Amino acid sequence: MDAELTGLALSGATTLVQLMAGDAWATVKGRVRALFGHDRPGQTRTTDAELEEVRAAVVVAANSDDRAALAEIESHCRARLLLLLREDPAAEAELRALLAAAGHLSEQGTTVHNTVSGGDIRGPVIQTGTIEGDLHFG
Repeated sequence: MDAELTGLALSGATTLVQLMAGDAWATVKGRVRALFGHDRPGQTRTTDAELEEVRAAVVVAANSDDRAALAEIESHCRARLLLLLREDPAAEAELRALLAAAGHLSEQGTTVHNTVSGGDIRGPVIQTGTIEGDLHFG
């Protein structure tokens, strides 16, 4: 069982650092906070501050391609996740659900790039991954 939890913590830490470095962080931040804070009174504020501090370090390391710093952050996250998984059996299901959601996000892609050039352009703009049905303007 310990090897399974260790593997889950490793996978969770890798995914967490990847999420923090990218656009998907805004989408999963609440789930990560719930995982670490478990909505215990007094923990939420501390958890938010810690997560923002770690995310800031991840962004700096990712932007400067500092692989050693990213590996150190990931190692810290892995240790914290492993401790959490050992202390709270419910955390395993929460982490698995978070990993599944993160996998779904990476399949969809979360980065949008727009380029508009030339003159005055007026009219509706729609940004979406999938549109089903007809679109009508006017």
